[in-house]
Parts: sequence; C-alpha cells; structure tokens
Amino acid sequence: MTPHLVLRVVTKTLIHPIILFAFYVQFHGDFGPGGGFQAGILFAVAFILYGLIFGLDMLKKVISPRAVQVLMALGVLLYAGVGYATLWMGGAYLDYDVLVPNDTHNAGQHYGILAVELGVGITVAAVMIGLFYAFAGRNVEISDEDW
Repeated sequence: MTPHLVLRVVTKTLIHPIILFAFYVQFHGDFGPGGGFQAGILFAVAFILYGLIFGLDMLKKVISPRAVQVLMALGVLLYAGVGYATLWMGGAYLDYDVLVPNDTHNAGQHYGILAVELGVGITVAAVMIGLFYAFAGRNVEISDEDW
C-alpha cells in the first residue's frame, strides 16, 4: 500500500478546484474583491500543497526552479510594461484610458487593470513557490547538543 494514500488522493482532488478558484479570483478582481495578489497566493498554494504531499523533487518536475525565476521576471515586466505602454501612448504611468483611445465604455481601464493584475498574480505566485523551494530544499542537521 502506498504511504499517505489518503493524502495523495485528497491532494489530487483539491488541486484542480484550487487552481480554478485562483483563476476566478484573478479575472474577477476588477469587478469585485480579489485580484492579482490573492490569485497569486492561491496558485502558489496549489503547487506548494503538491510539493508537500508528493515531495520537492516531484514539484520540480512540474515547475522547475528556472521556470519560477522566469515567471518572477515576466510578471514584473508585464506590470511595468503596461505602465510604460501608457507613457509611450501619451498618458501618465498606468493611465489606462490611453490604451483604448476614443472609447466611451472604459475598455482601457478594464484591459489595463486586467494586465496589471495578471502581472501581479504571476509575480506573487512565482515568488511564493520560489520561497517554498528555498526553505524546503534546505537540509539542516540538528545534533543532540542543540537540544
């Protein structure tokens, strides 16, 4: 019998709804409570739960530490890129109205906030997973003198 069989089955059952809820929070964030930070934490929770139950080596097969580093940078670049795009288009930094000129329905606000929150979500999820890698990968020796 596989050790921790119940934990493994429950984890496999919970990961998909956690990620689905994270997507909901991410893309519903400009209409109500939630957004990039909360969704990023939820995404990270799904991966960290997987790593806690199945082990760090299995998690590294799902998402490598290098991919986590790339996602950290990508999220920050997306956030900053939206700001610089608004500057380039003649507005102020993160002035979303210039993203869709001559619009009466505030589509620029919607798209700008969506892109910025996506950048925040990607960055937060990657940083949390990176912190998990940093702390879970440490091998600390505890001797009898430490007690």
